[in-house]
Amino acid sequence: MPQGSSQRPQRPQHSRLPSSPHRVAVIVDEGTNPFEVGVATELFGLPRPELGLAGPLYEVLVCTPAREVRMNHGFFTLTGAHGLDAVDTADTLVVPGRPDNVVPRGAAVLDAIRRTHARGARVMSLCTGSFALAEAGLLDGRRATTHWMWADRFRTLHPRVRLEPDVLFVDDGDILTASGSAAALDLGLHVVRRDHGAEIANAVSRRLVFAAHRDGGQRQFVERPLPDVPDESLAPLLAWAQERLGEPLTVAELAGRAAVSPATLHRRFRAQLGTTPLAWLTGERVALACRLIERGEERLDVVAARCGLGTGANLRVRLRKETGLSPSAYRRRFGPAAGEAVMS
Repeated sequence: MPQGSSQRPQRPQHSRLPSSPHRVAVIVDEGTNPFEVGVATELFGLPRPELGLAGPLYEVLVCTPAREVRMNHGFFTLTGAHGLDAVDTADTLVVPGRPDNVVPRGAAVLDAIRRTHARGARVMSLCTGSFALAEAGLLDGRRATTHWMWADRFRTLHPRVRLEPDVLFVDDGDILTASGSAAALDLGLHVVRRDHGAEIANAVSRRLVFAAHRDGGQRQFVERPLPDVPDESLAPLLAWAQERLGEPLTVAELAGRAAVSPATLHRRFRAQLGTTPLAWLTGERVALACRLIERGEERLDVVAARCGLGTGANLRVRLRKETGLSPSAYRRRFGPAAGEAVMS
């Protein structure tokens, strides 16, 4: 989890909000892609009155190294943003991508990135923003990803980074990297889930009309050929399975429901979702377990049974693998009593 800045006290992160929201700074440099900037402001900057919370989830500051910054391809010029000194009060720093990723970033931008990480704040890049993190020296010896089109160039420029070019995003603790523009949404929702729990992340994804959860280990490039007749879309099967997560579903049963062989089902999951049927099913069950815990269910055996994970022991293993937390720690952070802990 990110540490608070030296100028602001560290704050616990709960689904019931503390009095001062988590501050996110977004660095917009010359030539930055507008889409990733939009992703950051949409995910972290908009008010969420539909959640019924006392305040915003985050506070967003857009920061630039100059008074006027031309966006990618000169689509427009950004003015009126904060200066780079605003990053010194941020709990999370977001670095969007830009297409001219072999052109060195300015010294002021790199210094802002370095000092933000040095004081313990969380740093995340979107798409080719990982080039800036690597150029600042943050990624040496660490896991990271970038857009698949630029993977070879990234390896040439930054050979000491443990690049994972085939995934959507990498969560390496205090540094997170997203592979592409759409994957920036996946990483952003992952961060909201990490900060505020599955219930709020799902609500944000519904407002975005975007998939609530795609695991970071899924492939960047997923083939989606035009379906033959009959329609081979997995959507009806996924909807059917999501209504029956508490039942002992198997891959064979899913294949039977789709009227295909398990091998064919496996190929369709890989082609359409970039994952396997079993991994998808397990992820959906863990997400349901998280929602049940957040809503106040304290009996692990009941949670495990309702979400199809079988036993409390299996629930503990799966939840820790997915969230890094034990069920009791997850309950303390995101359960109904979390707000009381914040206010006490």
